[in-house]
Amino acid sequence: MRIIISPAKKMKTDTDSLNGRQLPFFLRDTEILLAYLKKLNYEEAKSVWNCNHAIAALNYERIQSMDLQRNLTPALLSYEGIQYQYMAPGVFQTAELTYVEKHLRILSGFYGVLRPLDGVVPYRLEMQARLGGPGLDSLYAFWSRKLADRLLSESRCIVNLASKEYSKCITPYADGNVRIVTCVFGRKAGDKVVERGTEVKMARGEMVRFMAEQQIESVEAIKGFDRLRYAFAEELSNESTYVFVQRD
Repeated sequence: MRIIISPAKKMKTDTDSLNGRQLPFFLRDTEILLAYLKKLNYEEAKSVWNCNHAIAALNYERIQSMDLQRNLTPALLSYEGIQYQYMAPGVFQTAELTYVEKHLRILSGFYGVLRPLDGVVPYRLEMQARLGGPGLDSLYAFWSRKLADRLLSESRCIVNLASKEYSKCITPYADGNVRIVTCVFGRKAGDKVVERGTEVKMARGEMVRFMAEQQIESVEAIKGFDRLRYAFAEELSNESTYVFVQRD
């Protein structure tokens, strides 16, 4: 079983808490993307990043001196988004860290697929970014089926906690022998389940922590998730979608 999650836009450098154990698997592909970004002028890069001046200036400065093999932070500690805050990997015990290193994979527009302890540097490159270079117009086309092939070579059972933007790097390439279970977190509104962005990110982080603490090895066992007032809704779920409804 493998768990897939999205990265976060905000990142930090932390070379003291825990050393990165290895370099990312697709580092050569990342080097191609970095070489492309370094050729862009500021306005071109800002357009790729689709962000304000302060964020663009920070990331433009980063790429000018970016070294993909030095001053690395373990990926799981580098991302700072809401999902990662609720996962709280900085306080994982040894058994929990061992569990996520085996089971958890972070999908990334820049790095492809990351293991939790892969060493990374802060970057900005969302999967839906339009690059406009030769062979680099779309990151979906650039990565093609590489990420799915890598992930599915490890396991044929995937717990999908990633956003649609990232999970669609994997799902189109799954054949009938692959089981992908997508987790939905929401509140009942009449006959519908409504998902709210921030609450979904919180729940995804809590789900990873729950699985690590419980050392879950079977996808069916995640039905026991009951944090943040969520409960598994059997009547709304099926083999490929597990729905968790938040109680008032």
